[in-house]
Amino acid sequence: MLVYGTQMHIITFIFVSIEVVILFYLLIYKLARPDDKTTLLNIVLIFLLITYNITGGLLPDPDLPGSFFIQASIAYATGFITPCYFPYYIYKAFGLEKMKFHAYRGVYLFLILPYFLFVALFARSNDLNTAKNILILPILYALWVIYSLLKAIKYKYGSDFNSKESKEEITVLILSITPWIGLPIITYFDSSQAAEASITNTGFLLLFGLQVSRHIKQTRTEHQRLIDSERKLLNWNANLQNEVDKRTRELEKISEQKTNNFINLVHETKTPLTLVNNYLEEYINKYGSVEELAIIKGGIDKLTRDVMSLFDIERFAKGIDVYNHNQISNFSEIVKSSLVLFEYYCEKQIIKCHKNIQENVFIKADPNAIDRIVNNLIENAIKFSNSGDKIEITLKTVGDETFLSVKDTGIGIPPELQKKIFEPYFQINHKKTGLQGMGLGLPIVKKVVDSLGGRLQIDSNPNQYPGTEISIIFKQYIPTEKDVSVAHPIQKQSLYYNVEHFEIADTPYLAGRQSILLIEDNTAMLKFLSKRLSSKYNIFCSLNGAEALKKLQELPVIPDLILSDIMMDRMDGFAFAKAISEQDAYHHIPIIFLTAKSTPTDKLKGLRLGAIDFIPKPFSFEEVSQKIETVLSNIDKQKKAIISSSISNLKRLNNSNTAPEESKLSNKFEHNCKLYNLTTREIEIAELIIKGAKYKEVAKELFISERTVTTHIQNIFEKTGTSNKVEMINKLTHRNNP
Repeated sequence: MLVYGTQMHIITFIFVSIEVVILFYLLIYKLARPDDKTTLLNIVLIFLLITYNITGGLLPDPDLPGSFFIQASIAYATGFITPCYFPYYIYKAFGLEKMKFHAYRGVYLFLILPYFLFVALFARSNDLNTAKNILILPILYALWVIYSLLKAIKYKYGSDFNSKESKEEITVLILSITPWIGLPIITYFDSSQAAEASITNTGFLLLFGLQVSRHIKQTRTEHQRLIDSERKLLNWNANLQNEVDKRTRELEKISEQKTNNFINLVHETKTPLTLVNNYLEEYINKYGSVEELAIIKGGIDKLTRDVMSLFDIERFAKGIDVYNHNQISNFSEIVKSSLVLFEYYCEKQIIKCHKNIQENVFIKADPNAIDRIVNNLIENAIKFSNSGDKIEITLKTVGDETFLSVKDTGIGIPPELQKKIFEPYFQINHKKTGLQGMGLGLPIVKKVVDSLGGRLQIDSNPNQYPGTEISIIFKQYIPTEKDVSVAHPIQKQSLYYNVEHFEIADTPYLAGRQSILLIEDNTAMLKFLSKRLSSKYNIFCSLNGAEALKKLQELPVIPDLILSDIMMDRMDGFAFAKAISEQDAYHHIPIIFLTAKSTPTDKLKGLRLGAIDFIPKPFSFEEVSQKIETVLSNIDKQKKAIISSSISNLKRLNNSNTAPEESKLSNKFEHNCKLYNLTTREIEIAELIIKGAKYKEVAKELFISERTVTTHIQNIFEKTGTSNKVEMINKLTHRNNP
């Protein structure tokens, strides 16, 4: 029974319909699980099967275009291609390693090649029955494939070859693959289309059934694993949450303990600082002050302020009231009393200070809190301004509000950082500079303003205009007669802000001394080291690496040693060390780092850049002095050893290679140098001048500056009583002695 108008049997049509449905199912499943490779193998297999059934069912048909030869060749082609795919399919889908030869080579030799021979013979004889005789080769190959299939399954299961799963796989594979591999046999005996379709498609459905059965088992296993995993995950999450909560409580407790210990430490520090500060003030008032005491006083004041700031910021963080705002304060008097001292600092730093203070402005607040705000804002304006800049302080009332504004023309605050500056310990420039403190001033100002219900505004954009204006707005308070009688300005205490204003200068150069270059951005420290070391060495001072590099070009002599801080603005110590290590004239200079940054990583980095030692701050000057003396002593010994070795080698060379007159000339030179009392360095320079070297070449040869060469030459002229090089050479190489 044929499908209407075609050569396709109804049974073939039914199988095609079933397989099309299965194909669509597999395509949908592949979309759902794109990583499933077995599904792709099944899609290719069923597509080939549908193609084979359609071509085999419809062709040959005289009503369709194309000759009988072409239609028959197409029908037989699909009948060969589909069996060719089966070895590859079972090799990949079932993991049968022993089928690899048939999957990649056997089908080409015993199926594809015979098909081409079949087509050629069919075309030549024009007799389909004659061409079928070539199918004997695929028939024999089918038997080989079945045998190989049994061996492959046995190899796969090994000792489990007799297991239920193994037997099931053997049965289904044999029943499904035998009709396909034996398709040439079916074709050879010219079975009916219905019989052929039934045998081959039934085999496929058995194979597909096995795959579905395995897929169901796999899906159930995965589903159960997923349920178990979810159950374990829920338990794990619950345990983890409990552990996290427990650990969080422990960390909070530890953090609270650390904070309490920190506050206690800061609190305990206040007592000795108070004692030291008061005794120091008493001593200064009784006996007067000197520069050293002023430095000590400034350091104690800064330490006291930092301790107070740390104490206050932690109290704010814990919600403890720092100030008593149930007081009436004279805002105008507080600002004016602060400006007395700040105007002095502005004058010393050549900063113009403009003030516009409205009289009798009152506020309901703790006067100490208002004083803290005023001091922090004005101090920041001075610290971040340069000489020649100006600051403006304005206090006024507008309507029912009070405005305090501090405006400067300094470095400014980028808009993206204007919220960060109110976070404790945050600093705009993370590089260390002589200006920066601990980053607590503005956070404390913000806390105080918030506690008073005020507002704080910042106007600054360094990319468009210089400077910063910080404005604070409070609700204006109009006192009654009773309030006026108790209103009072703050009793001013000593202000902590201290502008370090030291005159830093190089010591006069003395030719017989070794030289040290100091690089330190803290002027008090630089002044201290310079003063203590200047009794023995020539001291040259720089405030940062960039300044030191420039100074090296101008010094009368190349330093014998460099002492440098690491954390500095413009160019830090590491960058400076790297810069001089790349210059032939300076890379031999030893460097000692004096720094608070002395971690193992920092030390390793410094040593790689040529540093010979790290001395951590705080340090003992006696330790620093001894290390300097040891280093310079070793350098001096090395120089003398090198010179002595060089002279000895020259003498040996002269004795073996020079003529008697040249030897006499050398002896005369040595004799005259001693006679004119020339130093070792002057002798070295004179020798090179006699050999025709220019001042620049002498400087490079001896690792000294050209200016130093000129100085030594002038000294030789004076000692020999000459005025030019020709006269000097004659004096030193002939016996016309004075």
